[in-house]
Amino acid sequence: MGSMFRSEEVALVQLFLPTAAAYTCVSQLGELGLVEFRDLNASVSAFQRRFVMDVRRCEELEKTFTFLQEEVWRAGLALSPPEGALPAPPPRDLLRIQEETDRLAQELRDVRGNQQTLRAQLHQLQLHEAVLGQGHCPPVSPARAGLEGAGVQAPSGPGLTVLLAS
Repeated sequence: MGSMFRSEEVALVQLFLPTAAAYTCVSQLGELGLVEFRDLNASVSAFQRRFVMDVRRCEELEKTFTFLQEEVWRAGLALSPPEGALPAPPPRDLLRIQEETDRLAQELRDVRGNQQTLRAQLHQLQLHEAVLGQGHCPPVSPARAGLEGAGVQAPSGPGLTVLLAS
């Protein structure tokens, strides 16, 4: 890998590459890390450029990878860093990688949504359990409730209990 010192010799070169070979050549030059690319069409807006769709696809892929990485961190898992620099995938593999990561990201979103739904349902069930638990308190005898002296007779019979609010 070259040095970034100003005193090192450099050459300004303009490459004309056929469209079919451009991806492979640029990726190999980028992996060497010895080149600097200059925009010779600075006056052309980003939306008028030829490879806008490819750049957008790469940006979407980067967003998906960022989302997956955040989910891995949220789960408390550690990813081991790659050994060495990873080469750029061939264009035909890039589409497969994009489809696979989109599928994984959608599955993770679904799982997260299902997890939130289950937590909300668990909370509701715990509330219902607490309410039902309040209704199953032991029966109160009329003597303990202080109703005998007031002339109130406690109902009798199987399954009848007196509930008093305190």
